[in-house]
Amino acid sequence: MSNQVVTRTLKASIRNHSQVCDDLDSHGFAASKLWNVGRWTISRVWDAIGHIPDADELCSYLKTHERYADLHSQSSQRVLQELGEAFVSWYEQDDPDANPPGYRKHGEEHPRSTVTWKNQGFKLDTQYNRVRLSKGTNMKESRYAADYILCEYTLQTDDQTLDAVESIQTVRAVWTGEEWELHFVCKMRVETPETPGEKTAGVDLGICNTAAISVGDETLLYPGNALKEDAHYFRQQEYDTEGENGPSDHAEWARQKKSRRQEHFLHALSKDLVQQCADRDVGTIAVGHPKNIRADEDWGRHGNKRLHDWAFETLLSHIEYKAEERGIDVERVDEAGLKTSKTCCECGTEADSNRVERGLYVCENCELVANSDLNAAENMRAMVTPNPSQDRSNGCLAQPSVRLFDKSTGRITPQEQVVS
Repeated sequence: MSNQVVTRTLKASIRNHSQVCDDLDSHGFAASKLWNVGRWTISRVWDAIGHIPDADELCSYLKTHERYADLHSQSSQRVLQELGEAFVSWYEQDDPDANPPGYRKHGEEHPRSTVTWKNQGFKLDTQYNRVRLSKGTNMKESRYAADYILCEYTLQTDDQTLDAVESIQTVRAVWTGEEWELHFVCKMRVETPETPGEKTAGVDLGICNTAAISVGDETLLYPGNALKEDAHYFRQQEYDTEGENGPSDHAEWARQKKSRRQEHFLHALSKDLVQQCADRDVGTIAVGHPKNIRADEDWGRHGNKRLHDWAFETLLSHIEYKAEERGIDVERVDEAGLKTSKTCCECGTEADSNRVERGLYVCENCELVANSDLNAAENMRAMVTPNPSQDRSNGCLAQPSVRLFDKSTGRITPQEQVVS
């Protein structure tokens, strides 16, 4: 076994929530106000000179603004950095139907935004499980007010302590819709195998099937039913409660709930995916990276919306860091120009007609019958491993092992074990 340092986020509940929630509320509201000031500034600059200022320019413009001093200086910088990153992400989509980042307001009220403290803004006491979070200058004006928020925390994972981490990079206060919780972004040392397996797994990421894996003589399929059900339900909740003055409290709750459930699903899936690969002696995972798919063509209104919601970059990053802990290499295969879903992994014939229907691939040349996503996964595997067809049976491509998200446990399990 060898050691390496990785970045992790550890979540913690706040034990003295009733004592600190007012201060955290004030800072969460202040972060929303600063976001809105930055958003207005971007609009003004764009209208004047046709330029979208980046995060550094925003900080330079607004560091003397009165709202900037509501938070610790590093916390204010992070709010404006997030706004700048959101505009970059929107601009790079090049989607006429996508809306730019909006204002954070519920009518005349501001929601509780996430507040981030960097290394100069917090002080940690691991002996008593406490952390001091620095207030903004404007929040210290009362002579009876403390200069910091003292939070007592309990980590939500039983197998981790902050004593064991290399360093704490940032502390985030995150409003869950019901209460505040703390997120500690840490550098941690983990043990990884010195000699990973010799097999290669090909992974195809998708919307209907979140992931399809070919390990040669075995295939696994991860349907995205749970994600689709959540997207439909919570989107309806948003539409039904959207107000004229912006999202209602219920609409904002629905968005946050959908985001948390999606994040949990992706963590559970990536954890199981890497575990299954490790159990099968995989040393390299070749993952298709559809990074330009949103710009390649117009998929229609509903198709573009589904693409916009597709969090493949998040899933990729989860797979990468979880695989890294096990000493497994992950290679991103750029799908630009490749036709892995239309090319037969057995004989190499490329034809649109081979995609008989959604999920079914039938090669007219060699008569291969396969799940279309698994056919693409096997093509991914062929990119990085020699002679892949020598250790693969055609039957496993047509009848994969299906692994589903079990809502009763919050974990990925074999299809036959999931209680409907």
